[in-house]
Amino acid sequence: MAILTTGHVWLYQAIAVVSLGALGSFLISLYNARRMIIKLKKQGLRMPPHHPIFGHLLVAQDILSQFPSDAHSLYLPVQIRRKYPEVGPVFYIDLWPFSDPFLVVASPSAAHQLIQEHPQPKADVVRTFMYPLTKNLDLVTMEGQQWKDWRNVYNPGFSAQHLNTLIPRILKEVETFSAVLGEHVEANDMFFLEKAAINLTMDVIGIVTLGTHFNAQRSENIFVSAIRNIIPWLPTGAELNPFLRWNLVRPFAHWYYTRQMDRYLSREIDNCFAINKVVENGNSSGRQKPETIIGLALDKYLEGKTLSETRNDYTAFKRFAMNQMKGLILAGHGTTANTVCYIFHMLSSHPSALQHIREEHESVFGADISKTSSVITENPHTLNQLPFTIAVIKETLRLFPADASPRKGEIGFSLKQDGHQYPTNGCLVWSMPQAIHREPLYWPQPDTFLPERWLTSPDDPLHPVKGAWRAFEFGPRNCVGQGLSMLEMKLALALTVRKFDIRATYQEWETKQNQSPKAINGEKAYQVMDGTNRPRGQFPCRITLAAGVKPL
Repeated sequence: MAILTTGHVWLYQAIAVVSLGALGSFLISLYNARRMIIKLKKQGLRMPPHHPIFGHLLVAQDILSQFPSDAHSLYLPVQIRRKYPEVGPVFYIDLWPFSDPFLVVASPSAAHQLIQEHPQPKADVVRTFMYPLTKNLDLVTMEGQQWKDWRNVYNPGFSAQHLNTLIPRILKEVETFSAVLGEHVEANDMFFLEKAAINLTMDVIGIVTLGTHFNAQRSENIFVSAIRNIIPWLPTGAELNPFLRWNLVRPFAHWYYTRQMDRYLSREIDNCFAINKVVENGNSSGRQKPETIIGLALDKYLEGKTLSETRNDYTAFKRFAMNQMKGLILAGHGTTANTVCYIFHMLSSHPSALQHIREEHESVFGADISKTSSVITENPHTLNQLPFTIAVIKETLRLFPADASPRKGEIGFSLKQDGHQYPTNGCLVWSMPQAIHREPLYWPQPDTFLPERWLTSPDDPLHPVKGAWRAFEFGPRNCVGQGLSMLEMKLALALTVRKFDIRATYQEWETKQNQSPKAINGEKAYQVMDGTNRPRGQFPCRITLAAGVKPL
C-alpha cells in the first residue's frame, strides 16, 4: 500500500510539474503577445479597443455573437471597421492564442505594397491548409525561383489565345449544365444550385486541363468525389474545438482521398501525353500539338531537352503536375461555381439588371436563344461585346469575393498608411478583398449591387478606385486561372440567363431543415467556410422558364 501511495505521489508531482510548466509557457506567450500589440498601440497605430489580458477577443466575441455560427470568419474585419470607423483601412487584431496577430489590409495602396511592390511570402496557414493535398508542390504555396519556373510552364495553357481555342469544348459542358437546369424546371423541385455549378466547373476543368471528360454533371466520378470529400478535412487552423483540430481520423482521410486522386491523375496524365511517343522520340515532334493546359505545360517543360533528359524529367514533371492539378482544381472550381450562384442571386434580386443583361445578350447573340452556342462557336469574339455582363460578374465578385490573400510578415517590412508605419513582423498580414471591396472610402454605396459603376467615366463618383477591386489579385502572383474563370462565367450566362429565372428559397429550405431564420445584414445567402468561401446551404433555389421562353 505504501508503494502504491508513493507511486501516486510521484504521479501527482509529475502532473503538477507538467501542468505548471504548461501554464508558465502559456502565460509567457500571452504576455509577449499582448505586450507586442500594446507597444504598437502606444505608437499610435490603429486597432479596435484592446484589453491587456483578453486582447481583441472580447471585441471579436461581441461582433461574432451577432452572426450565425456558420458565417465565414472574414466577415469579422468588415464589421470591426464598421463598428470602429476610427481604425481606418489598416489595423491590427489580436486574437492570440487562437491565431497570430492579424494586420488587416483594406487599403488598395497598402495591398499594393504587400502583394506587388514588395511581395511577401504566403502565410504558414496557407501552406498548412494545402500540404495534405499537394505537399506544397503547387502554384499557390511555391515561392521564389521554383514558383517562377512553374508559373512560366503553365502560362501558355492559360493564355487568352489558347483559351479561345477551347470555347467549343467548354460550350458542350455548359450545354449540359443548361440541360440539367431544364430538368429541374420540369421536376418543379427545390435543388442546390451550387452542386450543379460545381459539377459544371469540374467538367470544364477536366476538359481544358487534361482533356478528360469527368462527366460529373451526369454521373459520379472518383476524382471529383475525392477532391470534394477531402475539403472538409483540410486544416484551416481556425478550428476552436480541439476534437476537430486534432481529429485522429484526419490523417487517414488525407491519405485515402489523395491516394484516389493521385491514381486517377497518374493514369490520365499518361494518357494525355501519349507518353510512349514522347519518351521514344525525346521531344514532342511525334505528337499532335497539345490542346490541353497540361499538354502545353509539358511541351514548355521539356523545351530543348535531350532524349535522356526527357525520360528522366517526365517522371519529375508528372509528380509536380499531379500536385499542381489538385491545387488548381481546388482553387478554381469553387471560385467559379460560387460566383455563378451569386450572379443568379443578384440578378434575381435586381430585375432591372436582369432585364439589361438579357437585352445585351439578345443584341449580341440574336433573338433565337437556341442558336447562342452556334453564334459563339462561329465568332468567339462576340464574348468581348458584353460590357454589362462583365460588369455584373465583377460587381458580384466585389460583393462576394472568393478568398483573401494571407501573407507572412517579416522583420524590417512595414506598410505605409495615412502617415503611419505598420510593422508586419510576427503578424499574419491579410489583404482582404472582403474588406477592401466594401470599404466606404473607395466604394460609394458599398453594400449595394450596382453593375453600372463599372461602366462609368473616371470623373463619376461611382467609378472604381484603381486597385480597389482585387477578386483575382494583382501582380505576378495573380490568379493564373482568372481568364478561364471569366470565360466560363460568360458562357454559362450566355446559355442560361435568358432561358431561366432562378430564385433563392432559403425560407423554404430553413423550414424543411427545421432551422431558425439566419442572415447577415439581411442577406440569407451569406458566405460560409468549407475549404472555400461558399454560399450558405449550397444555395437552395427553385427555377422556372423565363417569360416568353417555350416549354422545353
